Amino acid sequence: MIRIGILGAAGYTGGELIRLLLNHPEAEIVFANSESNAGNLVSDVHEGLIGETDLRFTDEMPFDQVDVVFFCFGHGKSEAFLKEHSIPENVKIIDLAQDFRIKGDHDFVYGLPEINKEAIQKAQHVANPGCFATCIQVALLPAAYLNLLKEDVAVNAITGSTGAGQKPGATTHFSWRNNNLSIYKPFQHQHIAEIRQSLKQVQGYLDADIDFIPYRGDFTRGIFCTAVVKTPAPVEDVIEIYKDFYQGAAFTHYCDKPIDLKQVVNTNKALVHVEKYGNKLLITSCIDNLLKGAVGQAVQNMNIMFGLDETAGLRLKASAF
Repeated sequence: MIRIGILGAAGYTGGELIRLLLNHPEAEIVFANSESNAGNLVSDVHEGLIGETDLRFTDEMPFDQVDVVFFCFGHGKSEAFLKEHSIPENVKIIDLAQDFRIKGDHDFVYGLPEINKEAIQKAQHVANPGCFATCIQVALLPAAYLNLLKEDVAVNAITGSTGAGQKPGATTHFSWRNNNLSIYKPFQHQHIAEIRQSLKQVQGYLDADIDFIPYRGDFTRGIFCTAVVKTPAPVEDVIEIYKDFYQGAAFTHYCDKPIDLKQVVNTNKALVHVEKYGNKLLITSCIDNLLKGAVGQAVQNMNIMFGLDETAGLRLKASAF
């Protein structure tokens, strides 16, 4: 059994991670840390777990008793935490924040299995990709492999309200979000840097801009993305490469038919579809932002790091109706 510690366990990602790990055949949760909830039942905060566990939150962090620690902090807190605390070298770390996603003066491997599986297998520390970043990358990586990203790429993607975290804010209140639609951080979303990093890794260079417009959606979970790539390449050739690129992927699948969000919600799947109009490829992709976009992918990375079946604990049915 893999012994697991969770930091920041009271938020949306912490609750979803606990849900997955409770049903993972090789996982044992040793501690779920939350200073503000210490002593409380996990199921009192994550009420969907009532009857599933008697686990309680703790303010302790017994790192010597675990094999891996998941960081479910807000962005910017992971790097600060590691400067203030000592985690044994033999304990693996999977960080769900953005602190270590960009290559730099650290040893974190970018945890996108579709292109970095071998590096993840050998990694001691993994930086889990962002939710928008994951959805957009699975849409564009085969195009990068084909060397098609030569002109600016237009990307629109809409996300559910859980992407904003559990703490209420002005743009997450039901009365504001319901029957509403809005954009935020156009052309300057924080995930653009990691998207560009991966596309450059696959294509070898990236001079084109990724013109990304994020939308807030009137639903709780999921991301649906559209990307437009200009190319004279025949669509049949492009589709063949997309299918080949994801042939060995455990959770990313090319679909011949147009896709919809309900096919992926509550799963670790990413679906991709390609059509062509004139000289423009229309690429659509979708994921569950809390699963393939966060903790599902984190568990997938844990499985890879510990040599388990990549799909262990992640065989989930979509909320299709």
